Amino acid sequence: MAAETLAQRGFQVTIYDHKPSPARKFLMAGRGGLNITHSESLDQFINRYGEAADILRPAIENFTPQNLRDWCHNLGEETFIGTSGRVFPKSFKASPLLRAWMKRLDELGVSSVFNFEWTGQDMNSDITILALGGASWPRLGSDGHWTKTLEKQGITINPFRPANCGFTANWSDIFKNKFAGTPIKPVTLTHDNHSIQGEIMVTQKGVEGGGIYALSKSIRNAIERDGNTTLALDFKPNIPQTQIEKILNTPRARDSFSNYLRKTLGLSPIVIGLLQEDRNITNLSRTDLAARIKSYPLPLNGISNIDRAISSAGGIALDEVDENFRLKKMPNTYAIGEMLDWEAPTGGYLLQATFSMAVWVGTSIK
Repeated sequence: MAAETLAQRGFQVTIYDHKPSPARKFLMAGRGGLNITHSESLDQFINRYGEAADILRPAIENFTPQNLRDWCHNLGEETFIGTSGRVFPKSFKASPLLRAWMKRLDELGVSSVFNFEWTGQDMNSDITILALGGASWPRLGSDGHWTKTLEKQGITINPFRPANCGFTANWSDIFKNKFAGTPIKPVTLTHDNHSIQGEIMVTQKGVEGGGIYALSKSIRNAIERDGNTTLALDFKPNIPQTQIEKILNTPRARDSFSNYLRKTLGLSPIVIGLLQEDRNITNLSRTDLAARIKSYPLPLNGISNIDRAISSAGGIALDEVDENFRLKKMPNTYAIGEMLDWEAPTGGYLLQATFSMAVWVGTSIK
């Protein structure tokens, strides 16, 4: 996007890509439908960036979610707002948008060089814009190797950490072999007084999925601080606990415990299996069982590897760049995107901020 903005202003631009073909991580984002931005109010949108909101605000106010949607439209890709407020291209794919984008860059005279890894080389250019990514999905090009080069320049690099990631749990062999790859939904997740309704995907080693990602910053910070944490799950978010207690007064007759819960409360096999991870579950009183169903304590004891995280926290400390994302300790060099130490939840916030930063830099260069 910086290349496009600069080329439209008359600059001669060359893009250097680490991989043999362009935008591999962008294409990976398209596998989930390419949630490109979000439709909520701009103030609420910007607040999603937490501590980084102030430095990102000018760029996002300059190139807003609506501007990004208009840009997609001008490339021939219409967008729509989903039920959650998230914005997607109607094709649900990244590849048509990327093809149209690369065609536009070619028409603007932008050249590309592939299989190039920047390790501090002098690019023989007036301006260098670094957009080398963080440390998630390294096989797509963003491997974080650039950190050593910038550290040699005295630039502070905060350690990379997984963001929008999964977490590990100690499943029994029976549970993980039967239910790995199965979602739990609907479910309300609560951690550190923050709640969200979503879904969880059980994996061989723990949990991931949209609901987990939404709380991942809080969960990650707790595990980093304490070594473990507990996530509360409400398996019946639309039924109050008192009503569940009344339903559990139904005689069990000859039904097995699992059949009883399935028939009376409509609990799914995976939820029943999770409840049965506690071998004493059948000895609980109706009141305690109802409380367990409304607030199941799921212990989490580790953070999934950054290689599998959707994004990463950490990177260049924000005070190492000026208001235009120019590196203070490297002349005529800018850094944008996940190279910088900021993070955001899933929902279109990651792509929007990256696009907005690129346009901001492309506009600010004189």
